[in-house]
Amino acid sequence: MSFVETEERQALRAAVAELGAKYGSAYYVEKARAGEKTDELWAEAGRLGYLGVNVPEEYGGGGGGIGDLAAVCEELAAAGCPLLLMVVSPAICATIIARSGTEAQKKHWLPRFADGSVKMAFAITEPDAGSNAHRITTTARRDGDGWLLNGQKTFISGVDEADAVLFVSRTEDQKGNLRPSLFIVPTGTDGFTYTPIDMEIVSPEKQFICHLDDVRLPYDALVGDEDGGLLQLFAGLNPERIMAAAMGAGIGRLALGKAISYARDRQVFKTPIGAHQGLAHPLAAAKIELELARLMGQKAAWLYDEGDDMGAGEAANMAKYATAEAAIHCVDQAIQTHGGNGLTTEYGVGMLAGVVRLMRIAPVSREMILNFVAQHSLGLPKSY
Repeated sequence: MSFVETEERQALRAAVAELGAKYGSAYYVEKARAGEKTDELWAEAGRLGYLGVNVPEEYGGGGGGIGDLAAVCEELAAAGCPLLLMVVSPAICATIIARSGTEAQKKHWLPRFADGSVKMAFAITEPDAGSNAHRITTTARRDGDGWLLNGQKTFISGVDEADAVLFVSRTEDQKGNLRPSLFIVPTGTDGFTYTPIDMEIVSPEKQFICHLDDVRLPYDALVGDEDGGLLQLFAGLNPERIMAAAMGAGIGRLALGKAISYARDRQVFKTPIGAHQGLAHPLAAAKIELELARLMGQKAAWLYDEGDDMGAGEAANMAKYATAEAAIHCVDQAIQTHGGNGLTTEYGVGMLAGVVRLMRIAPVSREMILNFVAQHSLGLPKSY
């Protein structure tokens, strides 16, 4: 692993940053507040190949790794356009299908992931399971030559703009620890309904409760093996954490950039406020924390792309934890640097607070990450 990205990765970052600047924060916030979607940005990113950089070349993608897709996600977030569905559709769903799907599933879905013409949501969280995926009750049972699904999921992102949802379930006769079965459910399927959850976050992507009531699916809706085990699930969850870290890093950079620009220009006592250590030092500390977190994110992506799933799992959890903390610090200090202006709509800093605060909770809470590190990295007894 090199601490200097390849020329190709740097060129990718520059090109995506240029695209992000074309749209920017104003576009993203306007869409969010109007209840609209960022369809124009998504479509252009797809046409340019940025959404499919991690899809294998034989299926129309760029043939790169999760590190390339994370770079795209980070640069768009840094430009003020953090696309949450990038974490879900091309990172989780496309990766799982590329690793575990049938050849027919790959041919059907992967080219459309690559060009951005399809979006797929991902559903694992349940109201009564929370962070304990082993308690999920969404059930699939064989029904003739197909499947019958029943259950409920909550806090599922972007269902209203998705063509299908990848559901995590268990088979009817399965007992004990989860051996997940993964099913692709088109959003128009009979028996599949979803209702929005009102959220206090400024984002074009909405959250939903999904209901599966005797949803009938053909046998080939199953992705991977029946009772395929956690490895095929973690094929998507490790990229999810890596992408969440990349998005957090981008938002942290965005907030820090706004704070630095304001601190350079704003004068109260004859000199720019950025000349005073009371503001300069906290901004410098936030920068250090952010760069350290970004390094862990790049390490996690490198390990994953090298095929080290266990090592990537540890690093991805650490990266997600570190980046959430760094992003919160960057946004909080940006608000403080702006003073009252930090909470105005004009400067676009205050609205970032809810987004980064969410990162301590989703896609995995900081407490569960600490449990993971305590048990797997430190070798301490399991506490839950």
